[in-house]
Amino acid sequence: MSGILNSSIGRKFAMALSAFFLMFFLLQHFSINIISVFSPETFNDVSHFMGTFPLVQYVLQPILILGVVFHFVMGFVLEIKNNKARQISYAKNNGAANSSWMSRNMIWSGLAILAFVGLHFYDFWFPEINTKFIVGDMSGLVDPNNADSGFRYYEELQHKFMDLWRVVLYVIAFVFLALHLLHGFNSAFQSVGANNKYTKGLKGFSKIYAIGIPVGFIFIALFHYFNH
Repeated sequence: MSGILNSSIGRKFAMALSAFFLMFFLLQHFSINIISVFSPETFNDVSHFMGTFPLVQYVLQPILILGVVFHFVMGFVLEIKNNKARQISYAKNNGAANSSWMSRNMIWSGLAILAFVGLHFYDFWFPEINTKFIVGDMSGLVDPNNADSGFRYYEELQHKFMDLWRVVLYVIAFVFLALHLLHGFNSAFQSVGANNKYTKGLKGFSKIYAIGIPVGFIFIALFHYFNH
């Protein structure tokens, strides 16, 4: 593994694989969150299942966290190593003419997304971990002593989106996510050698994904802000 990561091609390939993994998670996360718009009860049921199912909690969740850390660390490593090559290239060519704004600013959109991940953890993940593993309440109920009190997941989601400043931060973060994905999706496919007769179709799908998923998350945040 260390030998693969020591080569430029190996690092890009590993970066692409982690990107695919995170994009799959993002789609799964969106699929659950959008349920909150249509059915609070179903959203509560699905959230409670995901929050208590051992495979998710003790296997997939640690893998996800490692994937996030690996992706961002590898992104910074690639940026540092490629920066020297860019300096030489820019001396010979106009860098802005040979690359898109998004490709030249992936590190900044990545930092904005990383800051958002921190906020999202603070809003949802840390309180959930505290409730389940420190307080010891795995019930998922609003009142753990009342089985009829209902699940708290939808209530917590709406509560977080009552503040306009938080909604604005979420919207800005998802705009940066869209910009990051517009370049990152195609770059990941190129890194794994997916330049073939399906390239045009993949580019079309990547644009739909890169714009559609962030817009969907923005819709969810605005929906709960205006309907709390």
